[in-house]
Formats: sequence, C-alpha cells, structure tokens
Amino acid sequence: MALFDALNMPAEHPARDMQDTLYLASSIPGEAWTPTGPRSEEARRQDLRSLLRTHTSSIQIRYMQAHQPPIRIVAPGRVYRRDDLDLTHTPMFTQVEGLVIGEGISLADLKGTLLAFARDMFSPTSRVRFRPSFFPYTEPSAEIDISCWQCDAAGCAMCKQSGWLEVGGSGMVHPAVFEAVGYDPERYNRICVGGSRDRARGHSPHQVDDIRLFFRKRPEVPGQFPY
Repeated sequence: MALFDALNMPAEHPARDMQDTLYLASSIPGEAWTPTGPRSEEARRQDLRSLLRTHTSSIQIRYMQAHQPPIRIVAPGRVYRRDDLDLTHTPMFTQVEGLVIGEGISLADLKGTLLAFARDMFSPTSRVRFRPSFFPYTEPSAEIDISCWQCDAAGCAMCKQSGWLEVGGSGMVHPAVFEAVGYDPERYNRICVGGSRDRARGHSPHQVDDIRLFFRKRPEVPGQFPY
C-alpha cells in the first residue's frame, strides 16, 4: 500500500489507527489516473478505497515505481488528518512535498534548499531552526521551524509561547523505502521535504494569524491579503 507499507509504516503503526486517520463509511473507486496513464472503470471498481489520504508521500511512491533516478519532483495535493482545529492546524489542508534522488546528494543539499526557501518565502531576516525528529520514511529526520513573525520569537498565542513556527518536516529518504520501490540504496542518495501550503501562507509576509480564515466562505476574507 503506497500510503503506509511502502513508506516503512508497519501494520501496527499508530498512524493507521482510526482515532488518528479519517476513514470513509462507504468505499469509493480508486483514482482515474496513475503515473503510467489512465485506468479503466473496471480497474477502478476492483480497487476500492476507504481511507482519506493522510499525506502526499504516496505520490512519491507511485512516481518512483514508474520512473528510474535521477528524480526531482514536487508533489502537491489535499490531505486529511485528525488534527484539532486551531490557529495553525486544520483537519483538511493542501500539502506540498519535494523529492530529489540522485548520486552525490547529501544532507547539506537539503539544509541549503530549506534555508533558501525559508528566506525567500518568509523573510530574509527569518531565523531558521532544524529540530531532530522522527518519521518512519526518513533517516535522519528533522523538523524545520522559523522564528515567529508576530512576536519576533518572544512568545505569543500564535507560536504557543515557543517563539517558533513549525513549517514542515524533512530528511533523507529511508533505505527501506528504496527497497520497496526497487531502487539501490547504496548507489543513490535522496532527500525529501514536506509541509502545508496553507500553514506556509499563514506564516508568510501576508501575516494571516488564523489559517481557518482560508476555509470560511466569506468573500471579504481573501480580499484582505495581497496574494
């Protein structure tokens, strides 16, 4: 299963629990398109789905199954998680992931790419923090945080008094993921990064202090921001 098994998440992983992942009451046919082309209606009916996608990493898996390195892709899409609705979280959001696979790719490339993105997306004076973390599909793994624009890292409601805003996760793709798609983990190096587009817009110079505004059907809301 591209959403869990191929991403080094075993059957007992807590991400598969119903209290953390949203399931449909009735199954629906699978997607109409794959990286190799369109699927027939009969194939879709035989491939019933009952899980709302929790991350766009499954796009990376399907692309790797259909292509050989070198690879440089961006995988955007709508995802669903059991997140509490607050200033910086929603149960539904648009996630964007990036994947680079090739020879000679290192953690330095990942850090340099994330630093350049943060300074271009948010502010040239933004302070960036890489925080060690854990994801089953990357090793090593790191969260990327930026200094809070609202309080200048002094601590406020938006950053939950921490002074930092989490904007995404990153890491070197785990060798088990390469083995699942038939790549040689000894030959190719790989980096990936992912984050929420909606959260990034809220943390950007638009300075939207509540991302729930993006999902309210009020035409005057987007008109407040110059994007």
